[in-house]
Amino acid sequence: MSLEWIIKIISENWPMFLRGAGLTLLIALIGTIIGAAIGLVAGVIRTIPTPERGAKKVILKLVNIILSIYIEFFRGTPMIVQAMVIYYGSALAFGINMNVLTAAIIVVSINTGAYMAEIVRGGIISVDKGQFEAAHAIGMNHVQAMWNVVLPQVIRNILPATGNQFVINIKDTSVLNVISVTELYFVTKSISGNNFRYFESFFVACLIYFVMTFIVTRILLYMEKKLDGSDSYTVIGRDDQLRGKFK
Repeated sequence: MSLEWIIKIISENWPMFLRGAGLTLLIALIGTIIGAAIGLVAGVIRTIPTPERGAKKVILKLVNIILSIYIEFFRGTPMIVQAMVIYYGSALAFGINMNVLTAAIIVVSINTGAYMAEIVRGGIISVDKGQFEAAHAIGMNHVQAMWNVVLPQVIRNILPATGNQFVINIKDTSVLNVISVTELYFVTKSISGNNFRYFESFFVACLIYFVMTFIVTRILLYMEKKLDGSDSYTVIGRDDQLRGKFK
């Protein structure tokens, strides 16, 4: 490895590296946000109690079957294959000439949604059933109990898993080069093809990926600590009550 070559590659190609890293972060961020929303909806639907009879039971079972197929398919196939199928398949089957950036965001979003659906479902199941019963006891229906009692806890509990999925998406965007998305890996491949210094070029890419994931991880850890709150707290009015009691 030549340090001089690394410095030369960075100095000559930093705008391309910067654009590639920026597009990588953009796709990963948007894909994770949309995927988390898809997973949240799918996870909530999959935990709705099945009615004993009637049309609602049939509809809910049908929706659950569709969601199960979606989750199993996208969790059981590589993202690189999904990218090829969605991008080229949409053109062949429906005549849709999709923009590569749009296709990339769709692929990452749908793939993330499949994983997030199971994460959300697990988070909902982990909430004590007594909280559902207490919510129902005060007159809340399932939707109100989910929105006001369960989901605030679930979102807080699944934040680490969501952050981990974001980090995974930053790295997995590299497979999108198969549909010519000019993310960091694609840019690095182009740079190394021009200078024939493959090791040095991809070493720079490794450093950029590491810096991005490291910064994102630190930000997410900070957010988790903020949501956890302080370990030491005082209930408002408690000290005053105690002082009045023991005067």
